[in-house]
Amino acid sequence: MVEPTPKEDGKVEQHLGISIPTREDMSDIEPSELLYTENNVRYMTMRLFHNVEGDLPEIAGVGFILRDNVLVTVRYVRPLAFQMFANRCARGQVPTPEAILAGLIEAIIDRAADVLQAAGERIDSVSHRVFDVTHEPGSRNAEYQDNLRSLGRQGDLLSKVRECLVSIERVLLFLTVAYRTARVPLALREEVRTTLRDLQSLEEHATFLTQKIQFLLDATLGLVNLEQNNIIKLFSVMAVIFMPPTLIASIYGMNFKHMPELETVWGYPIALLAMVAAGVLPYVFFRWKKWL
Repeated sequence: MVEPTPKEDGKVEQHLGISIPTREDMSDIEPSELLYTENNVRYMTMRLFHNVEGDLPEIAGVGFILRDNVLVTVRYVRPLAFQMFANRCARGQVPTPEAILAGLIEAIIDRAADVLQAAGERIDSVSHRVFDVTHEPGSRNAEYQDNLRSLGRQGDLLSKVRECLVSIERVLLFLTVAYRTARVPLALREEVRTTLRDLQSLEEHATFLTQKIQFLLDATLGLVNLEQNNIIKLFSVMAVIFMPPTLIASIYGMNFKHMPELETVWGYPIALLAMVAAGVLPYVFFRWKKWL
């Protein structure tokens, strides 16, 4: 059921004797409201990501209702994983609702793996740009801003993928417990356990990528601080260089009546030379110390 109307919900409820969750029900975050069994009908809600190719990836609840020989999905978005699973089904038959549910979960996990792989490649690209020392000083600020934006987008995407994976893990644990008492083939139960292990490995990879993003954020902010420190150091050095000439100019700018130097023919050139020397000597000293 894709974007069902209340009338369509009512028809399905009457025909199958089940309760169709609303969009508000599927947006709940309390586990007991997302995973429960009622009248031998299992109600499960997953948080799935979509629109990951756009600038604003989103996450939304998707409902799964499993009873006897019927599986009902309720969604108000169109995750690509459903289309991937439909293409797989076109190449062969899926016999039972439990197998269909397992196939859908596997398709969702495969899609999450593809998204994580693409995100990892983009993060590696940002990593190369962060530590690239060939950029001109004038272009570094714009490069740092682009890197921060890219890392922010990837961090937002990874947070949604991790939320999706955690949601799927809850569903798989719920099914593992439910299948112990139900007459579900052993092969299907083993498939659920295998899917759970694959999911946990993806969660670890998502955690690794998140930590890498945090490292790159810290590194980028550290480089920004170094740039700012260099600018502040330059201003500080310039202030020290111009301080002695300013002092000399201030002394001879005083309006005392008895200042013998003012009567000297060479007083003005000597004062200029003194100011130049007072400025050049600190500069030469700073260059010698390699502070500039």
